[in-house]
Amino acid sequence: MNANPLAHEHGVHAEVGDQIVVGGPTVGTPGRDGEVIALHHEDGTPPYDVRWSDTGRTSVFFPGPDAHVRHLHDESGTPRHEGRPNGAMASR
Repeated sequence: MNANPLAHEHGVHAEVGDQIVVGGPTVGTPGRDGEVIALHHEDGTPPYDVRWSDTGRTSVFFPGPDAHVRHLHDESGTPRHEGRPNGAMASR
């Protein structure tokens, strides 16, 4: 049984080092973004530990319909967390 059926319904998957972008509360209003620093599920489904760029704080984040993931990769095109244990911090 899937522990998080909504994640697959919305197709949200992230890797450590990816960017979460959340839309603003109204059209034309800036939202917020943060870096995924840890996964709670090996398959990359929510929730995620996210360090928010506007506050520097980390929180457990469950993406809603206004959130999307920007998959960031290094120059070689491989995921930045490849070879790191689940939940490892991405290097900058």
